[in-house]
Amino acid sequence: MTQPVDARRAGRVLEVFQAFLWLGLTSFGGPIAHLGYFRSEFVERRKWLDEKAYADLVALCQFLPGPASSQVGFALGLLRGGPWGGAAAWLVFTLPSALLLLVFALGASAMGGPLGSGVIHGLKIVAVAIVAHAVWGMAKNLCPDRRRAGIALAAVLIVVVGSGPFSQVGAILMGGLAGLMLCRANLDYPGTTLQFPVSRRAGGVALAVFFGLLVGLPLLAFIRPSAGVAVIDAFYRAGALVFGGGHVVLPLLEVEVVQSGWVSAEDFLAGYGAAQAVPGPLFTFAAYLGAILAPVPHALWGAFIALLAIFLPGLLLLVAVLPFWNRFREVAAAQALMRGANAAVVGILGAALYQPVWTSAIIGPYEFALALVGFMLLTVWRLPAWAVVLVSALGGFAIRLSGG
Repeated sequence: MTQPVDARRAGRVLEVFQAFLWLGLTSFGGPIAHLGYFRSEFVERRKWLDEKAYADLVALCQFLPGPASSQVGFALGLLRGGPWGGAAAWLVFTLPSALLLLVFALGASAMGGPLGSGVIHGLKIVAVAIVAHAVWGMAKNLCPDRRRAGIALAAVLIVVVGSGPFSQVGAILMGGLAGLMLCRANLDYPGTTLQFPVSRRAGGVALAVFFGLLVGLPLLAFIRPSAGVAVIDAFYRAGALVFGGGHVVLPLLEVEVVQSGWVSAEDFLAGYGAAQAVPGPLFTFAAYLGAILAPVPHALWGAFIALLAIFLPGLLLLVAVLPFWNRFREVAAAQALMRGANAAVVGILGAALYQPVWTSAIIGPYEFALALVGFMLLTVWRLPAWAVVLVSALGGFAIRLSGG
């Protein structure tokens, strides 16, 4: 006897909830590392989609403004469990770090002491293994010839030399254009058809809401001055205009909350430092800022408003694009473009493997050895990412105890 449709849908939403809750608790290392965790969990282990489809989705979210890893996570939840699956994926991937930063904002840091610092040290190291594994696996599948390997190398150079907020977008644009010129031979099926339950009408509504809020919130704040509207406008605008992930949003938020006098420079930097020590998306830094704002709303209500406002524009843009994504991927020129863009994504991951992932975690021979162990556990022993996270957390604690 077959399961009812509603029961199957509820089961898939629960599956999404459980998978992303664990990722929200253990995904240290920033947005690039998150993409590695997602690939290990959903491409290799759960097989929700294939390598090409995943790389296409990553390229799309890297190109759109907003938090790329959160957008990829939302899309994966949407793909598996429908709108409730997308909402569940975003909520439980975001909530752990948001709550930790809220606790920090209220004056009770949960990350102090030798145990906490040692575990965090190990979790930074595991990000090296996760990202290296992702680069290795994606390069084998997405850069199988000299032309695409050359595009990946060019992307590395663009990101490393540019090192600005638009370098990643520039690298993907370069990869797409190079793909159009160099990667038209032997085009094939673009991979798994991604059946997102989003209609064109819903996409159009999402796009209208995105631009309506982007234009309407500043007008409303000007016409009827209100601290609450000003806070929503500031965080929404920061989320709508940022390219390149969480670290790039820092100067935009600094302009909005420090230069306005809402948050002191000292408190801003203290919160940003705490945000490096928690799992999940860096955009949850907004929860900390919302909690300590000088104007009302602040505390719990301010954290909720700031968090929702900064994530909303990126999710709206993603929903606006998804209904047209499959048709775009089936066009021959689009396939060539995506070949080049996917090779550029491999290059972006490779550049990020060095900076900031490697440089922030590998500070001595013990850290290098632990990262190598993690990489071997993933590639040779094929342990799941969560097991490697546990091994690295214990290893980081041991390194701290030894004084390394």
